Amino acid sequence: MRITQFTDYSLRVLMYLALQDQEQVTIREIAERYEISKNHLMKVVQELGLKGYLIATRGKYGGIRLSRAPENINVGQLVRLFEQDSVLVECFGPNNQCVITPACWLKKMFAEAMESFFTCLEQYTLEDLVSGPNQPALINILAFPVRTEKSAQSH
Repeated sequence: MRITQFTDYSLRVLMYLALQDQEQVTIREIAERYEISKNHLMKVVQELGLKGYLIATRGKYGGIRLSRAPENINVGQLVRLFEQDSVLVECFGPNNQCVITPACWLKKMFAEAMESFFTCLEQYTLEDLVSGPNQPALINILAFPVRTEKSAQSH
């Protein structure tokens, strides 16, 4: 199973925000830290906002933050939401041209495997991804800027 770049970026944005302890950050800041396209992240952030995962504030002092605590964001539910229409094999898709489809068990087998994949991920929360022994390394790698009252207002 391979998740889409969109889902990958969604998880990365949420992880970054979870490590910020409810501080508001900009999309530009996240894009710079991950070295990925700001324009692509804008689409991801918009969808995460529409799905209720984050709160976006517009304007000079705007930014984004999580809409709820990291322990209340289920990784499996998010991945299922964004990957539920994933086409693992041709027979999953609307343009199925495979001649063996009527007699083939691949679709059933892969559907069961995908369900197991999602079920496994549903055991984890965003908190699991950013806490514990890996937290200092994540913070170090992402090199979070030191926030002061003045810098928090300028973001």
